[in-house]
Amino acid sequence: MASFLLQFPLLFLCFFFFLVMGQFLLRFMRSSGCSTCHGPKMHPFIGCLVSFYKNRHRLLDWYTELLVASPTQTIVLSRLGARRNIVTANPDNVEYMLKTNFDNYPKGKPFTEILGDLLGCGIFNADGELWHTQRKLASHEFTTRSLREFVVKTLDNETNHRLLSILSSACADRRTVDVQDLLRRFAFDTIWKVTLGTDPGFLDPSLPMSDLAAAFEVASGISARRGAALVSAVWKVKRAFGVGSEGRLRASVKLIHESVMAIIRRRKEEAAADKRVERSDLLSRLISGGHSDEVIRDMVISFVMAGRDTTSAALTWFFWLMSCHPDIEQEVVKEVTTCHESRELDRYQELKEMKFLEACLCETMRLYPPVAWDSKHAAGDDVLPDGTDVRRGDRVTYFPYGMGRMERLWGKEWKEFEPRRWMAAEGSEVARVSAYKFAVFQAGPRVCLGKEMAFVQMKYIAAAVLRRFELRRAGGERRPPVLVPLLTAHMAGGLKMVVGERRELD
Repeated sequence: MASFLLQFPLLFLCFFFFLVMGQFLLRFMRSSGCSTCHGPKMHPFIGCLVSFYKNRHRLLDWYTELLVASPTQTIVLSRLGARRNIVTANPDNVEYMLKTNFDNYPKGKPFTEILGDLLGCGIFNADGELWHTQRKLASHEFTTRSLREFVVKTLDNETNHRLLSILSSACADRRTVDVQDLLRRFAFDTIWKVTLGTDPGFLDPSLPMSDLAAAFEVASGISARRGAALVSAVWKVKRAFGVGSEGRLRASVKLIHESVMAIIRRRKEEAAADKRVERSDLLSRLISGGHSDEVIRDMVISFVMAGRDTTSAALTWFFWLMSCHPDIEQEVVKEVTTCHESRELDRYQELKEMKFLEACLCETMRLYPPVAWDSKHAAGDDVLPDGTDVRRGDRVTYFPYGMGRMERLWGKEWKEFEPRRWMAAEGSEVARVSAYKFAVFQAGPRVCLGKEMAFVQMKYIAAAVLRRFELRRAGGERRPPVLVPLLTAHMAGGLKMVVGERRELD
């Protein structure tokens, strides 16, 4: 009897192992029998694990190569330790999952579990009724004129009093600047001011390194690596015991949550003490709506996360591309200088008139989207427009990085940085392109609420910097940078550039 009790745990583990392997083999047999599926070579038991592991450091290009070879621009991947993943660069499929059959493709528990510790139930991590409620609330706030004016005022202050001063100092000293790091700091300060109404001073070189900004860096990085893990069970075990990277994540999230809650309580006390004071930041608007502290906390953290890296990532690649194409850069400088000197336009309208700059930003994001891929999880069995079978629980991913590299979508010159592809025939307006072909701002019911704000911020910074300075890669570096897909697309090793004074245009 005692011998049996000692052997029981081992027998149970063996039974559990064969049960899991049997389920995976069944899934593999179903996948290999799918006549509409394309993708890497599959092996019994492990699926495409070997090729996935070999290409783990170049997943973006590997997926793109597979999608180019697929007649449907869709691939299916199954591997041991992960759920079945459908990756598509087909605009018809993208429209179907983001709009036509929206309810069948929520974020899903596997996605919300990855970001749940940091974002809680915030709008970017919510589904169903909770998402609808927050979306309606946020949609109202983002369309107010006062918030738009507050954004421009914040950009004006942060750009002229900090960013340009730092670049001017670097120019005088001929000092190399990491433009990616500088823009990320700028974006953090700006979105924090707009969202919470306080100044973290992350960009100010005279202030010490912000523990809060560092906590966001750690939390976003570790959360991103959760999603890229070969086997999700590893990080889940580490989280359960609070060890390693998961221990650092827990400490960072605690600091972020406590800091934001302290600001919320202080703002409520200020409002109670003097009801005549009106503030324009997003936090004050949410508090006036009578929402719970936890809901407000999760929403503002979501907005900070969305705004801190996306615009800075796009601008980092934009400034690199400008340095590679001085003729296009000259056209941008001419446009922004002309708009800036027009006394008939207010600052917001001035930015709206910069059409060629907007085309350059769109072309930048086509080639280097701030979010390289985005996944949903199928709530039920389905069939995509291209005939790909979808099963309940499948991860379904649309892939902006790969879509920007499809000859079938952008023509034979897709490799070229050509902003004029975005200009209408008459050349004075930005052409309308399907949001399901250019899906960097999502589309359908979940289309990015901050799209207009993002363009305002990117245009403002690009125009202010290019009017005064020329940025060129340090040391004459000519190798193209490497894109690293974390939560947003970073440039590996940063972007080291030398700052020079802008010469007068001819």
